[in-house]
Amino acid sequence: MQEPNINDQDNRMTQLIEQHQHLPGALLPLLHAVQLTFGYIPHTTVPAIAEALALSRAEVHGVISFYHGFRSQPCGRHLLQICCAEACQARGSRQLVEHTRQKLGVDFHQTTADGEITLEPVYCLGNCATGPSVRIGDRILGRVDPAAMDRLLDDLTRVPLRFQSPPPETSDTKRGPQ
Repeated sequence: MQEPNINDQDNRMTQLIEQHQHLPGALLPLLHAVQLTFGYIPHTTVPAIAEALALSRAEVHGVISFYHGFRSQPCGRHLLQICCAEACQARGSRQLVEHTRQKLGVDFHQTTADGEITLEPVYCLGNCATGPSVRIGDRILGRVDPAAMDRLLDDLTRVPLRFQSPPPETSDTKRGPQ
């Protein structure tokens, strides 16, 4: 996801601020609305949020950085979360995390260079009996070992093959029905 066009962003921010600034405890609902609109909270929106709510920029940044659900960078096309809670750690999630980091070439809270996958930790997916667990989008998968992760990553990044032109005719297709 790219940085939004500044004019579009300003117009949309004005609308969002007008919709939320009079709510009690408006900061969290406004931040959620900004993230829902842009896919993340662009750093360029923080001054307008702070001014509208009579907060400092540091206070707004503090809330954004405190809550793991808020993003200050665009997310990849696929969000891959690996459970790092105790039950999954006991079942091998640390090794899975290390394997995945090496395979993707990124650390937690980073996105692959091609913009495909963002890697994040998560603390309990409610799938403790079948750990280590991962979530991709809305799918939760259990018993994910490094080999399963490799297959999963291959599936996520596979680009379907498309013919640039129709396949060449063979002697069988030229003859027609007999």
